[in-house]
Amino acid sequence: MSTNLDQLAVTTLRMLALDTIQKANSGHPGLPLGAAPLTYVLFDRTMKFNPRNPAWFDRDRFILSAGHGSALLYSLLYLYGYEKMTLEELKNFRQWGSKTPGHPEYDIECGIETTTGPLGQGFATGVGMAIAEAHLAARFNRPGFEIINHYTYALVSDGDLMEGVAAEAASLAGHLKLGKLIYLFDNNRISLSGETAICFTEDIKKRFEACGWQVLEVLNGNNLEEIQEAIEKAKACTDAPSLIMVSTHIGYGSPKQDTFHIHGSPLKPEEVIETKKFYNWPADKEFYVPDEVLQHTRQAVERGERAEKEWKELFEAYAQKYPELAKELKDLIAGILPEGWEEAIPVFKPEDGAMATRSAGGKVLNALAEKISALIGGSADLDPSTNTVLKGKGSFQAPGVCNPNTQGIVDGPLGYEGRNIAFGVREHAMGAILNGIALHGGLIPFGATFFVFSDYMRPAVRIAALSKCKTIYVWTHDSVGVGEDGPTHQPVEHLASLRAVPNLVLIRPADANEVAQAWRVAIKHQGGPVGLVLTRQKLPIIDRKKYASAENLEKGAYVIADCAPEEPQIIIIATGSEVHLALEAYEKLSAEGIKVRVVSMPSWELFEAQSAEYKASVLPEKVKKRIAIEAGSTLGWHKYVGEEGIVIGIDRFGASAPGKEVLEKLGISTENLINKARELLGKK
Repeated sequence: MSTNLDQLAVTTLRMLALDTIQKANSGHPGLPLGAAPLTYVLFDRTMKFNPRNPAWFDRDRFILSAGHGSALLYSLLYLYGYEKMTLEELKNFRQWGSKTPGHPEYDIECGIETTTGPLGQGFATGVGMAIAEAHLAARFNRPGFEIINHYTYALVSDGDLMEGVAAEAASLAGHLKLGKLIYLFDNNRISLSGETAICFTEDIKKRFEACGWQVLEVLNGNNLEEIQEAIEKAKACTDAPSLIMVSTHIGYGSPKQDTFHIHGSPLKPEEVIETKKFYNWPADKEFYVPDEVLQHTRQAVERGERAEKEWKELFEAYAQKYPELAKELKDLIAGILPEGWEEAIPVFKPEDGAMATRSAGGKVLNALAEKISALIGGSADLDPSTNTVLKGKGSFQAPGVCNPNTQGIVDGPLGYEGRNIAFGVREHAMGAILNGIALHGGLIPFGATFFVFSDYMRPAVRIAALSKCKTIYVWTHDSVGVGEDGPTHQPVEHLASLRAVPNLVLIRPADANEVAQAWRVAIKHQGGPVGLVLTRQKLPIIDRKKYASAENLEKGAYVIADCAPEEPQIIIIATGSEVHLALEAYEKLSAEGIKVRVVSMPSWELFEAQSAEYKASVLPEKVKKRIAIEAGSTLGWHKYVGEEGIVIGIDRFGASAPGKEVLEKLGISTENLINKARELLGKK
């Protein structure tokens, strides 16, 4: 039963969030005032976590999907003993250099599990965390040893549920029967610009039930017992995710309660006084935390340390009985790659014949998957085209939902232990779910689709980059070389657009061996996601006995063919499928006595990370005659070719015709490259 101390703690939480917002004179007070009881029940009565070790692997995860209510999250983390989330940090809310930005940013030391703010992202990210938990539990748990056994909770808003990414993720989560996924819906019927009734009148209960969710309702969002009872019912349902619809009052206790005016603006000083009066709270005290409340909430530290200690003891017994499994799991948790994994990377020979880089990518991925059990992923219903099926690794499905006849092209076991995820035609949810898997830990997720559809997952890619998630994107059908499918499926502006995203490494390999090295870089890379941009059309496998080794790809750009020891008259820079055109031009121009250097530049980002000396050795300042060729937008290339250089690219949409013809019609050809080189050198 609720006690006066419980009510005092909830009020403290509300007032702490309110003071945090007022101090910054910026923020969203409506959600913290209304939803504080929901999160109090989670943190105080439900969740398993250790504030002294926020990264404890078997902790429950909490996501504030409605990230605009961040002051509530920061107040919770302070009250429940996360040492990095101090009272001073609350006082520095929304200020430069603080750990309390306007919307939560991933910071596990502070207890912040994921970056949220763009609505719907947290909802879908949580699905990824639940997938990771279910997969690892299926692989490693044994009778009497539930080593992986935790829940993913989130607080979601009406805005989250309006977003398409949430609908995509909810559909997949229901299909997968993710029983350890529990979301509390702050059902206050108010959004930023008015009542939700002006735009959002669907039957949410029926919608989620249709998606395979258990839906529970709490009629009084201030009743702690009702909330707790609903959460316990949700936990008891093991074969469906749960949505708990909690009726709340936005801005509860303030003069602007139940209006959109309280959503996203601080209260006026007199309104703050009136609000504190409603709660019988001292109006003259800011950031006031009664001693008995802090003593009560900080009991979470002892509970957490005890829970982790018990888990460690269980793990030690597990390791005695299942030493190989225990070692594998410990390595996965620590992110340690197995010995010899790089030796599994195949080497391709010119005599193997021309090969699309998407095909080479599939061969490399499967070779790595045999060595690296952390690899898990799939595509947005495009496995046959993206070549991203992990052969023999099974399909991640709820046990008993599918049968082998509905399995498609995937072979192997059907169940949560499967490593192929069928995301369906849901690119946006796929991107956010990959983030959840990566942030959960223990796994290296990848997701594939056509490059042009990276647009559909762009917000999640941005969150991955902001959060520095270890996520790998496989984007195939990388240019107008797609051909007959036409401009709707032919990416043009996408390379330039994604190169503008901080912390995202793009790699566009030139042949099968550059693909192999690109995967090596992607597996090792830390500090953000990696996108592999691969062709539909076949490309020659470059003779590495004649030209430079593909291992140089890790530097982002390298001299693949040169006139050394003589100084080049002209430098040709190319990426991906255009490198073989550059090499053809090199041979013909060299035969004419022109001194040419060819630079393969698969990754701008990797190249920019190199030393100034290395970059100058590849692109010496004194060589002003330069041409860049790439089957995409020319935007940004003048950084590398300079004022006197030429960029051969595509600054229009493509066309429906055979791929080779489209490329040639748009100037992506050896002939055009040679003519432009001669023109630049004044030899035409």
